[in-house]
Order: sequence, then structure tokens, then C-alpha cells
Amino acid sequence: MNGATEAVLAQPWQDHLTKRVLLVTGKGGVGRTTLTAALARAAAQAGRRVLIAEIGEPDGDYSPLARLFGRETLPPQVIHLEPGVKGCLLYSRVGHALFLERVLPITTLVRAAMRSKALNKLLDAAPSFNEMGVFNHLLSLIKETRKDGEPEHQLIIVDMPATGHTLALTALPDVLLRLMPTGPISELLREGQKYLYDPEFSAATIVTLPETLPVTECLELVDGLRKTRVKVGTILVNKVVADPFDEQERAFLDTHIAGHPFFGKTRFLTMAQIEKSIDRLQRHAGAPVVAVPEFPQTGDELVSAIAETLHSHAPR
Repeated sequence: MNGATEAVLAQPWQDHLTKRVLLVTGKGGVGRTTLTAALARAAAQAGRRVLIAEIGEPDGDYSPLARLFGRETLPPQVIHLEPGVKGCLLYSRVGHALFLERVLPITTLVRAAMRSKALNKLLDAAPSFNEMGVFNHLLSLIKETRKDGEPEHQLIIVDMPATGHTLALTALPDVLLRLMPTGPISELLREGQKYLYDPEFSAATIVTLPETLPVTECLELVDGLRKTRVKVGTILVNKVVADPFDEQERAFLDTHIAGHPFFGKTRFLTMAQIEKSIDRLQRHAGAPVVAVPEFPQTGDELVSAIAETLHSHAPR
């Protein structure tokens, strides 16, 4: 691995130790879910009480995130996954019920309301109501405390389902507050803003690949998140191939392989593209860039390998 990539790898990884909430986002296929699990494991190894969460519905039959911890799915209730790591599903209906409990004085009324077919159709059809439920469920988890007053979950890492869903969630408070500036919903949203928009409390972690299109989409996501006032904490560049050549060796090989179908040529050229991609991110993203090496392992072994890399670069 050459000096440029080594410098990137030496970048201290701090967000997973200093923040309370990380929204892990990025386009599909970049390894976002695997890195979510690895971040959780690395933070747990550093002594943090970690909660990982994903957005969805409890009747789903498959969860890539749950699979990495030996389960098929995650429930809306918080469960133990491994030492230092718990998990749950962020489910909009849980957030809706919690909101109704906040405004209705009688629990039986809340239960009756949540059983109403008409209300459920409204919650499914109304713009932003799904995101509001997810937002409130996340807010309730942030506010959970132990008997000594310490946060129950020192770090909450959310595996966001897609780039667009991330922006819909982060933009939600401002959008709804323009429509409903007063009332119980506005109070809830302003409470959430105190957490979501506080750069010391929460941040977005963007996962990308060292390729032209993923980097372009990553930079677009950086701009989108900043428009919604969410701090971009760190950009993780996944599957960075180690480059054994120095600048002089690369120049020599560039000259001799040009125009010839040598074995390994594609891999060699890929290394040059990786350096350009990382350099582009460093120049334009305005956030720390951390390279995650390519590993041969899969599944749980891959999660552990990445977690160890992140943990080894965490501040001591």
C-alpha cells in the first residue's frame, strides 16, 4: 500500500466513539450494512454500549443486518445480539403509538386508536407520516436512560435503507415545522432537532467505493445532508485494494503495459483509480475520509476484520 493510502488509513476514527447517533448511509451495493455491523463491533470493543437499528416492518422475512449477528430479522423491541451490542427495528407504528401516548391521557385510547383501520390507512397514505413514526421511535431510544441517569444506549447506529430515505428522514423536522409550526407534533420535532442537528451529538457516516460513479453519488449525498443541516462525520471508502508500488515503479509499469494484455493489468489500473477517487473525496467532501481495506473474508469474519481495523485507528 503506497504512502497516500497509508495516510488515509492513519486518519483517526473518532465519530463512533464521540457521537451518540450515527446514520450510516450510501447507495446500494457499497457494503453499508457490513460496515454498520463493523462500526458497532469496534465501538463495543472500545467499551461503548451500542444499539444498531434498521428501518422496516416486523413482518419482513429477511434482514442482512440481522444475518450478520446470526438472526433472520430484528424485532421492534431491543434485543441482545452480542457482548456490548443490542439491536432493534425502527418501526413507524411504534413511533406513532408513542406519540399518541404523549397526547392522549388514557392508554386504552391509544391501543384502540392503533387498532383502527381508518387511522392505519391514514398513517400509510399521509405524506411524511411514516418518517415521523420512525423519527419518534429513534427519539425514544435516544432518551432511554439507566437508573443512574446515564444513557441506556451510548451509541445508536442506524443502517439507513437508501440514500433517499436518509434525506427524507433528516429533512423531516424542517419540512413538517413549516406546515405545523405549533402543537404537539411541532414540539416533538423541535425536540428531535436538538439531537439530529447537533454536530456534537449526531452525524452521518457515508459509505462509498473507490470508483467514479459511487464517489460522484457520495459527493451529491454530502451536499444533500448539509442542506438538511446534518453533519457529515466521516466518509468510509470500502474495499480499498493495497497498492505495493511506489511512484517510480508505477511509472515504469505504466510505460511497459500500455497496449498489451498482461495478466493483472486490470487490477493494476484499478489501484490508480482508487488513488484518484480517494484524492477526489479528500479535495471536495469536506469531511474526514477513512479507507477500509479489501478483505478476503465474508460474513461474520469480514465484520470482525473491518472492526479490528477501525478499532486499531481509534484514538486512545
